[in-house]
Amino acid sequence: GDFNSRYLGRVILSSVVGAFIVHALIGRQPAFSLPPVTRVTWAHYFIVPFAASLAALAGMAFQKMTLAWRERLRQRRLPPWVHPIIGAFLTWMIGTGVFLGTGKIGIFGLGYQDLSAALANDFPWKVAGVMVLFKLVATVAGYSFGGSGGIFAPSLFIGGMAGYFTAGLADIWLPLSPADHVVLAAVGMSACFGAVVRAPLTSLLIVFEMTHQFELIPGLMIGLVVSQAIARRTARLNFYDALLVQDGHELHKIRPPLDLQSWQNLPVSAIANPKPVAVQKLETKTLKELIDRYPYVCFPVLLDGRLEGMITREEIKRAVESGALPEIQPAVTCFPDQPVREIGDKFIASPVSALIVVERDGGAVVGIITLHDLIRAQASFQQ
Repeated sequence: GDFNSRYLGRVILSSVVGAFIVHALIGRQPAFSLPPVTRVTWAHYFIVPFAASLAALAGMAFQKMTLAWRERLRQRRLPPWVHPIIGAFLTWMIGTGVFLGTGKIGIFGLGYQDLSAALANDFPWKVAGVMVLFKLVATVAGYSFGGSGGIFAPSLFIGGMAGYFTAGLADIWLPLSPADHVVLAAVGMSACFGAVVRAPLTSLLIVFEMTHQFELIPGLMIGLVVSQAIARRTARLNFYDALLVQDGHELHKIRPPLDLQSWQNLPVSAIANPKPVAVQKLETKTLKELIDRYPYVCFPVLLDGRLEGMITREEIKRAVESGALPEIQPAVTCFPDQPVREIGDKFIASPVSALIVVERDGGAVVGIITLHDLIRAQASFQQ
């Protein structure tokens, strides 16, 4: 509540100050040079939901396909250095094929040249539909196989081309002005990016900051409502969180306290990971699968439901290589209702810098708290 309001206020204030400084020093420098968006007709508002839907579905297709390919590649026995080579080759093949067929190079790199042409109404709308499909496949191939680059530029490109394609298709039945085509392309950019990262306000501001056209705002707002509805019904997590979960990380969000006293009285349960990954068998195969699946530094050992201690990642690696039983370290425990001020000394006593959270009655394991969890929570408090 109060923390989020203060944080959002700082972000908005810093953004406004930064914008004033940039405009004062170098003037208007939008990333895309659009013609003045004037004479926008009311007709385009009927097309905005369709443009936003197509762009959002393209963004969700990217997320689903990328996660599926990454998971499948985990099961392959190819050396890791081969993956980016395969991804680059696939991207090259797709981009070369599209260039030979259309003369456009948007599949390669950022694609801003083709996207700028679309935003200037100087791009064939049918080719825009082709670019949506093949840019999507090429981006999935590059990202899934471990290639360098992010999702910011590709999502803007895919969404922009989806919006521009929708405008061209709708123009067959419903006369649209050139300004309407520009607005729908911008709606697609914002909708696709917003669906992938689940940050609607950020998506709106980014597209506006890159174009500096106030006339885009109403369409962007409508499109973002549609895209967020589609994204939330299609996938539970945004793309970045989904990657973390696929890589074995538990998403544990901490609500920081408001003052020092509240921090000291914060119960351990508010910081601890409530879903600890435990070693339940000491077999070599099971241990190897555990460290291959999860990136954690240490694991509690639960044999027959009883806490036996803690085991580090390095010790598991040594045991897997040698075939011997791993050395189990003694576990230091705490209770979920204990305040933070009482557990500082326990970390010093723990040989693995982690505490096992157990119930007072029965001693059942209900969580784990690492020194990293404690520092992360304290950093959130200090912000």
